[in-house]
Formats: sequence, structure tokens, C-alpha cells
Amino acid sequence: MKKVIIVGAGIAGLSAGIYARKSGFDVTIVESHAIPGGNCTAWRRNGYLFEGGMHWLNGSGPEKSHNKLWKEVGALNEGTKIFNTDPFLVCEYDGKRAAMHRDVKEFEEHLSAVSPEDIPLIKKMCRDIRRFRGFGIPVRDIPGLKVREKAPGLRKVALKAISLLPRIIALGRISAGDYARRFRSPAIRLLLLKTVNPGYDALSLFFILSCFMSGDGGYIEGGSLKLIQNMADRFVKAGGILRCNTKANRVLVKDGRTAGVETKDGIIPADAVIVAADTLAAVDTLFEAPLHEGWADILRCRETTLIVNTFISIGVKADLSSLPETMVFPLEKPFEFGGFTINHLNLNNYAPYPEYAPKGCTAITSSISVDTYDYWKNAREQGAYDQRKRELFEAVLSRLEERFPLIKGKAETWDVATPLTYERFCGTYHGSWMTITPPGHRRTIYPSKAKKIKGLYFAGQRIQPPGGMPVALITGRRAVQYLCRDFGAVFG
Repeated sequence: MKKVIIVGAGIAGLSAGIYARKSGFDVTIVESHAIPGGNCTAWRRNGYLFEGGMHWLNGSGPEKSHNKLWKEVGALNEGTKIFNTDPFLVCEYDGKRAAMHRDVKEFEEHLSAVSPEDIPLIKKMCRDIRRFRGFGIPVRDIPGLKVREKAPGLRKVALKAISLLPRIIALGRISAGDYARRFRSPAIRLLLLKTVNPGYDALSLFFILSCFMSGDGGYIEGGSLKLIQNMADRFVKAGGILRCNTKANRVLVKDGRTAGVETKDGIIPADAVIVAADTLAAVDTLFEAPLHEGWADILRCRETTLIVNTFISIGVKADLSSLPETMVFPLEKPFEFGGFTINHLNLNNYAPYPEYAPKGCTAITSSISVDTYDYWKNAREQGAYDQRKRELFEAVLSRLEERFPLIKGKAETWDVATPLTYERFCGTYHGSWMTITPPGHRRTIYPSKAKKIKGLYFAGQRIQPPGGMPVALITGRRAVQYLCRDFGAVFG
């Protein structure tokens, strides 16, 4: 039985581990953190659970192509409870509320009532949403692979893509921000700008809107930790070995082929290695010398922007079930943070999930999506890291208390997770989450196997921008398909 070492126990690593075990390989996953999950994570503080990863899941809907894969890796099962909050997102501006309802007809009628002057644009947008429903990333097998069960054919997806091609091209050429700014209503503009990062192309916006309005994009009970634990349990029950608190220091290469992985506890020999840690970091840090292959050099010199977040989490001694589950509102008193002016705040309210807080209390989070990596790094070097965290928490809390008097004086615990937090615990490059490809630029899909080193494979969000949970799942699966083809094994 050929031995495979996987570096990283996030979604990509666990996906690869499960598929590799199903394909007959001896598999060990090494993970530097104390728990599996990578960026799909959450943490507990004084009786509260703060979600720091998943906010909705592409593929939670039973009719979606990724749903079958999530079930294959154990992330979802027949007993998994899915919450499809409606409306998913509420945005306030000048006394008006714009909401993302999950029924497209209700969404159209609601926005038309919010802004009658935008009705022609609203009708066109909802027409496009209807057309994009059912269209997504296809699940396919690589050529020349022996499989136990073939993936669905691409004919249906291809025909759908051809029919949508004019809109795909048009929406791919403009940013989501520019698209949103076509609307006259500030509330609708804000709703669209907070649905997806404004730097993404508008095509990404429609993928997300059509996802939510086709029975998908739900939140699973237990969130990130439950999803990851389900996958880890599936991997271990299949005979895989999961070694947490085991950092991979180096991938060993001998005579042009992988020979194993060096950890703090010694060398683990292997016939193949799948690197499921952050690829941007791994190509420079996991090898004796930085990996220089054409694709790796392109990855380094990317024309993309990294998404970097700071998470503020607060435990509130009050029941906030009367508030929307997810909302965005403008600030009467903007504040400065890391060289940026913060004009809006978002609120993720976990009151509907009793396991997230003590009885009668609520866990809430807010994320600020600006690149403050250097700001936090400088604060740490100057010995001001904890003080800057407190200052940010106090700035956010005071605005939340002003907007929601129910919260005032009720904050009993808090935490701030910075880009450096994610870099330290998850090994993510620049503490970043996903990757923005500018409008009009081709989205590069990077190779799943090395060109110069035999037995070396890659998986993870950087392999296929913009990244995210489905990409991690798919690239883990794809890496194992190349592994199977190279070693003559049957996939699955």
C-alpha cells in the first residue's frame, strides 16, 4: 500500500485524505494547529462560541452539485440540520432597509418598493438571477483516470454556459462595486456591496445571489467546527491517521521525487506528498529551496488582491433574537482603523443558535475587510498589539451600543482575531482568506501536481481563485485523482 502524507488538515487536506483512503492509500495528515480546520474554524471564550470561518455553505442545498461531494467526505449527512435564514442579509441606510430575500420574486418586489426609481435595473438584475440559478462550478474527473463511479457529464453545464455566455462575458468585465453603483438607492447599493467584496467581478455577485435564491447557501448546525469534525471523523474511521500539533517543516525530495516530510518529531517517509497548506506560503517555505516552476512564479507575481479580515467577537449578556441574523448599517461616527476610515459595520447575530452562548445570552461577531496585516505586524513589533486590539473592540462596541441600545453595558467577553491570528494558527499567507481576480482578467487555475518533482501534489483555495470552501473541497479531490492516475489506482 503506497504511503501518502498530506500537509494541512483544513477542508482541502481532509478532502484529499478521505478520497485517498477510499482509493486504497495509506494516509497520514499532519496539522500544525491543535485542531483540524484551517480557516474553517471557530473558538470558545468564557462560555461563548465565536464563528470565525463559515457563514454560509455553497452546496448545502440537496439539488446542488457540491452537495454530493460534501456528503462523500462526511461534512453533511442525513442528520445535518441546515438553516436557510430569510432574509439572509439586511442593510440599512437613511431609515430604509434593503434585504436579501431567498425567493427571487419576493426579492424583486421588496427592492422595487424600496426604490421605485430603480425598477428597470431591479427587473433586469432579477432576470439574470433567474437565468444563473442552477449554474455553478462543474464536478468532473481528470482525463485518463480509472474511477469506481464517474462524475456527471459536462454536457448540461456546457449548454447552460453557452446560453449564458453573453452575460458571463459582460458581467466578468466589470466589478461588483461598479455594478452596485448603477443603482440610485443607497440602501440597495449597500446591500449589493456587502453581498460580495466590491473588488470581485459582477459575475461573482450573480453566482452568490443565484446561490441564495435557489435553495442553497445555508448554515449548518454547529457551524465550522461541526463541519470539520464530521470530516475528521470520516477520515479517521476510514483508517486515516490525523496528527495535530505536528508542523511540517519541510517536504523531502530525493532524486527528483518526494521522499517524505520532516516534522519536529522526525521524518515521516512517504511515496507521495499532497501539500494542502496555503500554496502561496508553501512554495517558499516548505522546500529546501523555494519552488520555482512556471505556475509557482506566476502565483507569486499575481495580479490578484488578497482578502484580509479582522474579526471582532463579543459575548453579550442579552437575548438578541429580535435583531436580524446578519445586517449592515452605516455609522454616524466613522472611525479610523489601520489607515482606513470605517463607515459601516456588519453584525452577525448568533441568537438563533443556543449552543453558541449561555442561556439568555448571545454571541455576535463583526468583520472588517481591509488589509491591515502591516498595521497589526507593526503593532506587535512595537509591543502595542493587545492595546490595539482593545482599542478596536471599544470602537466597534460603542457603535454597536449606539445602534442597538439592547447591547449597552451587556458585553461580558470579547476577542479580536487579526490577520496575524490566522497566519499563526492557520498558516495562511498574509493572514488572508480568499483571492480577488480583477474584472476582465482570466481566472488562473494552477496545477494540482508539480511539474519537476514526482509524487508532489497541491490542493487548497489558492489553486483556483477566488478560493473558498467549495474550491478547497474540489481541489483536494482533484489532487487525489492525479495521485491515482500516477500510481495506477482506482479513484474512489
